[in-house]
Amino acid sequence: MLALCIVSALLFLRLAGNEKIIVVPPTIDKTFWVGKDRVSASYLEQMGAYTASLILDVTANNIDWKRDVLLQYVTPETTSALRTRQDIEADRLKKINAATFFAVQQFFTSEDTLSVVIKGRLVTIINGSRVETDGEGRAYLVAFQYSGNRIQLHTFKEIPYENPGTNHAALLADRGSLRD
Repeated sequence: MLALCIVSALLFLRLAGNEKIIVVPPTIDKTFWVGKDRVSASYLEQMGAYTASLILDVTANNIDWKRDVLLQYVTPETTSALRTRQDIEADRLKKINAATFFAVQQFFTSEDTLSVVIKGRLVTIINGSRVETDGEGRAYLVAFQYSGNRIQLHTFKEIPYENPGTNHAALLADRGSLRD
């Protein structure tokens, strides 16, 4: 009986510190998995799309609120840069009474580097009128970091769009060279 109590106590102590926090987007469209130090491609797509919506789907009225939500998902070393970027964008949108919306078209994911390239179209509306951008697509690199059993945004940056069929596998494999 004493041996059973000791074994139970040891198992309890071993499991006591194994709490895992999984951050998920507000809406889940696909099944995904989260492992010890990896996540599925569908998780990266969904978190990348959610992050992109917080940064790119903004109006003069909601950008401050979206910035505050975004900063909850960001690594500590990236917080200041993203806050500054969003503050500058907020000032610009408020000054010209504008809004931006991003329509996602493609994802290129890498489970190995916890990165996703998101390609789509960015629409800008100023004073209720759509501003044409010559139909050019936009591409963004969204890179995450696994820290303390929590996925956090590390990099969000625009990258060259290239052709719609371009495979971004090489870009994702070498995401370190793309950091600012």
